[in-house]
Amino acid sequence: MKFIGAHVSASGGLVNAPINAHNIGATAFALFTKNQKQWLAKPLEPKEIADFKEACAKYNYTPSQILPHDSYLINLGNPTDEGLAKSRLSFLEEMNRCSALGLDRLNFHPGSHLKEISEQECINRIAESLNITLDKTNGVTAVIENTAGQGSNIGYQFEHLASIIDKVEDKSRVGVCIDTCHLFAAGYDFTTKESFTNVFESFDKIIGFKYLKGVHLNDAKKELGSKVDRHESLGDGIIGLEPFRMIIEDSRFDNIPLILETPNPDIWSREIATLKSFIK
Repeated sequence: MKFIGAHVSASGGLVNAPINAHNIGATAFALFTKNQKQWLAKPLEPKEIADFKEACAKYNYTPSQILPHDSYLINLGNPTDEGLAKSRLSFLEEMNRCSALGLDRLNFHPGSHLKEISEQECINRIAESLNITLDKTNGVTAVIENTAGQGSNIGYQFEHLASIIDKVEDKSRVGVCIDTCHLFAAGYDFTTKESFTNVFESFDKIIGFKYLKGVHLNDAKKELGSKVDRHESLGDGIIGLEPFRMIIEDSRFDNIPLILETPNPDIWSREIATLKSFIK
């Protein structure tokens, strides 16, 4: 089954995220469980948790259809001890919030070396951060998102993600999320049937589809290999609509959240309807 949705607003309370998702015809959704520009937030209130769970049940959203995203401030590969400690504390809080809400995964950007340490050292720090966090938590999978390779970000090559996973001790609680705009910007061309087959065969060989826990469905404003992260509405960018049809028709992308992060929320319902129309 295909679970298709968008990264919806939780403004005014977390309970609004599943409501907003339902209102655009989504069968999946992503959300921030707190302000994405905050390191830490006040603890979740019991009523807030109960209301969120009740709304998810009402609109038939199970944990496998929900992809929460952590704070943009977190850098689990931070080269400074202070920045790393702050990031690890915030990430632990994010994982605990997901657990309290009954969610089973947390999407995060792997991290950046800030041009102060090597890519490999950054990868080592990210994996160590995950091991520390997974040891202190239960039930929530840490889902590493591929990046566009902008600036000093790690994660723009499949090999980066595979190296992190290789160093994570509890592999049952680590996964990946593929962002299509990031993938294209990083130099992976999947816009034709042949190139789509090649890219995802490579993904399966290097990482493995068993680790795929979500996809961000975004067209791209910038050209292949630009390393510039600029999302576009589906079919309006350089990727075009056909690769998204191929994703929807491919059973390897079943039963995980397929999430729009395209720039115009006003047309999310239309984009979701278009994607649903590709289901055979």
